[in-house]
Amino acid sequence: MQLVRQKGKTAHMGHRSAARPRGRYGVAAAALLVAALGTGCGAGEQETPAKSKPAKGAEAGTGAAGAAGSVAERLKAAQQARIAAAKRWGLAKPPLVAPPGPKEKPEITTRDGFEVEDQEELPPVFTTVPTEDKVVFLTVDDGAEKDPEFIRMMKELKIPYTAFLSDYIVRDNYPYFKEMQAAGVTLNNHTLNHRYMPALSYEKQRQEICGQQDTIQKTFGKRPTLFRPPYGNYNQDTLMAAKSCGIKAVPLWNAEAFPNRMDYREWDRDLHPGDIILTHFRGREDWKGTMPDMIRHAMKTITDKGYAVARLEDYL
Repeated sequence: MQLVRQKGKTAHMGHRSAARPRGRYGVAAAALLVAALGTGCGAGEQETPAKSKPAKGAEAGTGAAGAAGSVAERLKAAQQARIAAAKRWGLAKPPLVAPPGPKEKPEITTRDGFEVEDQEELPPVFTTVPTEDKVVFLTVDDGAEKDPEFIRMMKELKIPYTAFLSDYIVRDNYPYFKEMQAAGVTLNNHTLNHRYMPALSYEKQRQEICGQQDTIQKTFGKRPTLFRPPYGNYNQDTLMAAKSCGIKAVPLWNAEAFPNRMDYREWDRDLHPGDIILTHFRGREDWKGTMPDMIRHAMKTITDKGYAVARLEDYL
């Protein structure tokens, strides 16, 4: 992940190889219990037969206790389901539950050192979302490996993630990504052909970005607002072209997940609140493991460090 400067422009080195085409516990519980107590009090004021009608205070208390007990039972059942899913997928601990996304979205600005000329007029380029929540964001690039077990694992574990797709390796199996989208995953722009963008003219960069915007809108019904340049490389023309195609922001990453390790951008080799994590649609042909293997390793690291995975779009 090295930084490369060009005269009058900036490009950033990212992941190293192009894809090959191939075939809340505490907070949430407290909030739910408070809401349930309020609902219970309201229910407790209903009429009862005269002979058995208790004092109003006792009636309200019983209703509140019953509602609280019901919520507690549902929370316990949900936690047991998370534990069972974690065990089924080989995780020692269930993933932590992220808090709700903020009502007021944080201001996203370009990371220092990642600017191009006239950056203030262009989509921000960032590696971390400003937040005090102990959350990170998982993003998956390109679309080469189409492992059905990955989709099933993420559904059962309820782990949110964001996809950045390149059409040249996605087009042979659009239904795979439609299934992903139906599960709540946002499909974003990673160009048509995964080219090294700074080597292209403005017009060719625009064709790569706008072409993928059009393809995703036509195929999946929604035009992306997020764009990630291949390899993390870009220059001023890239961001100008992205803006002209309707892109609002350019998320890069602060860590990268593999089946056997995590790579970090920062000197402390650690995760931080709001960090974006990159990984890829890959399998044994490229890795010593599968996508579920990668998730197992990444989630062990994330959970052991006390982080939950949140939905990136909830913070943007």
